[in-house]
Amino acid sequence: MEVILADYLGFCYGVKRAITIARENASADGTACTLGPIIHNPQMVERLKREGVGSVDRLDELRHGTVIIRSHGVGPQVYDEAERRGLGIVDATCPHVKKAQISAKLLVEEGYHVVIIGEREHPEVKSIFEWSNGQAEIIETTAEADALKTWAKLGIVCQTTFSGGKFREIVTHLVEKSREIKILRTICTATDQRQAAAMELAANVDVMLVIGGKNSANTTRLAQLCAKQCKTYHIETADELQPGWFDKIEKIGITAGASTPDWIIKEVYKKCQNR
Repeated sequence: MEVILADYLGFCYGVKRAITIARENASADGTACTLGPIIHNPQMVERLKREGVGSVDRLDELRHGTVIIRSHGVGPQVYDEAERRGLGIVDATCPHVKKAQISAKLLVEEGYHVVIIGEREHPEVKSIFEWSNGQAEIIETTAEADALKTWAKLGIVCQTTFSGGKFREIVTHLVEKSREIKILRTICTATDQRQAAAMELAANVDVMLVIGGKNSANTTRLAQLCAKQCKTYHIETADELQPGWFDKIEKIGITAGASTPDWIIKEVYKKCQNR
């Protein structure tokens, strides 16, 4: 049985940067905490906890110390509240997310009605929305694009981990909604690379394993895309592998989301090779 890794998989630049920043600010006394999980990978979050980087859901849970802004970003009011509480602030927001946030802010200031293409419940999308001063509309589907009112000026930004193909499809439905449209394609190139590499590999294997947090949007998207090509399993760790998945299988493909650490990928790869 042949086991093949996708050309692009695992940690992206923004995630590596966030993990490095978190580790640099670790505190043995538990006063360094991320606001929400720093990335969408439970195993990495647990490892950071053991290294001295905790996690809180609300700022009022942290009486003193340092709050680390996670890779998905937060709205401007969070920075203001942290300052009022006298907390130290360390910003690990992914630079690509930061670009999307600032893009939404500037479009509003320039008089555009802003549309965010993305998953409305995703923390990154929520942060972009907050940087638009709560004035943007969030659209996930072409049906929602069709239902949008017409506007004199329409500005478009996108969740950095959104599907490039789905983004283009939704935009074709939005171009008729205004005579003046400004499109800022804020999808990260790492997302495009991982999706393209995963789909190419999935078309040439019998089974795909997609590794990453079940709460990770970009990993879930990879699994959805691969499933269109072949039998696909979305797993978080090697412990989830089932013997029956590999009966009469000649080729297994492996990819991983942008928040999946190398050590988990290696464990899955090794376990597949030893079958």
